[in-house]
Parts: sequence; C-alpha cells; structure tokens
Amino acid sequence: MVIFDPILAVLELIVDIYFKIVVVQIVIYWLMHFKILEPTNKYALKTVELLDKATTPVYNKIKSKIPTEFSGIDFAPFILLIAVYFVERLINSLRILIS
Repeated sequence: MVIFDPILAVLELIVDIYFKIVVVQIVIYWLMHFKILEPTNKYALKTVELLDKATTPVYNKIKSKIPTEFSGIDFAPFILLIAVYFVERLINSLRILIS
C-alpha cells in the first residue's frame, strides 16, 4: 500500500491549502467590514476576487442544500471549514491506517 501514501499526502496538502484559502477570505472580509482594510484598496479587491473564484461555487452548493444565513450572518464559510477539516482528518486517518 506504499503507492497510496503519496497520493493521500498530496490530497491532504490540497485540502489544507483550501482550508487556508477559506480562512484568509474570512479574515479579509472581516478586515474590510471593520474598516481596517479599505474596501477600495486595489490589492485587497484583487485578492478577494481571486478567493471568491475558489470558494463561491462551493458556498453556492452549501447554500442550495441548507439555509446558511441567520440574522444577516452567512455561516456558509464556517460550514465549509468544518467540512474541509473533517475531510482532512479523514485523509490523515486513511494514511495512518494504510501505513
């Protein structure tokens, strides 16, 4: 089962990077919301645009399955973080099991 370890390692890395993308997006939105980061900053806008391309399709899938907005707060990113963390732990467990 040595062949599966590198594959699972790459999958775990991809999932970890995606987790960090979602966290960075949440932090940038909070910084913009609390006026710590100017919403007119061209670098912030370009970063948000890039992160949106990576996350919006997944958020839309989550929103189509369950209601995620309560009291004006969208919980889709947090649901996604929980799901991505679960997948990462599952891959890590598979790597341990196969070893």
